[in-house]
Amino acid sequence: MSKKILLSAVATLMLASVFPAEAQQPKKVPRLGYLVANFPSTNPARKGKSIVIEWRYAEGKPDRLPVLAAELVRLKVDVIVTAGPASTRPAKEATSTIPIVMGFDNDPVGNGFVASLAGPGGNITGLSTLAPEISGKQLELLMEIVPRLSHVAALGNSNEPGNAQALREVEVAAGAFGVQLQHLDVLDPKDIETAFRAASKGRADAILMLNSPVLNPHRTQVVNLAVKSRLPVIYGQSEFVEGGGLMTYSVSFTDLFRGAATYVDKILKGAKPADLPVEQPKKFEFIINLKTAKQIGLTIPPTVLAQADKVIR
Repeated sequence: MSKKILLSAVATLMLASVFPAEAQQPKKVPRLGYLVANFPSTNPARKGKSIVIEWRYAEGKPDRLPVLAAELVRLKVDVIVTAGPASTRPAKEATSTIPIVMGFDNDPVGNGFVASLAGPGGNITGLSTLAPEISGKQLELLMEIVPRLSHVAALGNSNEPGNAQALREVEVAAGAFGVQLQHLDVLDPKDIETAFRAASKGRADAILMLNSPVLNPHRTQVVNLAVKSRLPVIYGQSEFVEGGGLMTYSVSFTDLFRGAATYVDKILKGAKPADLPVEQPKKFEFIINLKTAKQIGLTIPPTVLAQADKVIR
């Protein structure tokens, strides 16, 4: 997520929490812990009449997350909000009693965070990005902008439980459309350039980028390689497109974090995470960057532009 989305979400959380704080007149101001893997700590803890927010950023160093999670537990925060499985796991390992709200997770059951979406069964609940229809729509959009699309390379990290399922969904969609699929595993940042070379060597007509904690911190490199390779790429997060990528069709992470505010509000009012079903995405967004399309010599049909929620010109 971009810092803009993160700040917007936290602002929503603060607003959502005003109501229980004022209505119930608690003895103490609720304290919210926010655990994030990839963003610099440019925001100190914020305190108001209704809530305190303790920001903890790993600054792109996942090995710091367990220490930061332990800090939040020692502070006895009332709720911990996490931004993805990379931060949810250390939070889960740090506490089995403090409620944890997942801002998003690609596979909460597969990652072992909840027993099921309908019945989480522990101290963790929140929102999931599981949406089987996304892969088919992404391939469909690539077919609409790339004439005679026959070969697509899928980039992602197979070690991520959610990515394994996403890849299976891409394979099903590719089979339905008669498209040949090439899976390129990116387990480490050093694999990124190698993967793009393999896609070009394998004569891929386009690339479908799976969400990955390996790829996300290296958006600039990914976008530059895509332009250099003159390959149309569809991404799973809008930040790639805002940073120069071609297009994205994905869940709305802003909407997910606004949903997380609702969970925090309910928990502060006394609800238990075990009783709050994990919510699947309801809102999706399609963004196109026309400047990038021009760079790689691609013309976006008017019928595709008409479907876009946002066009960067």
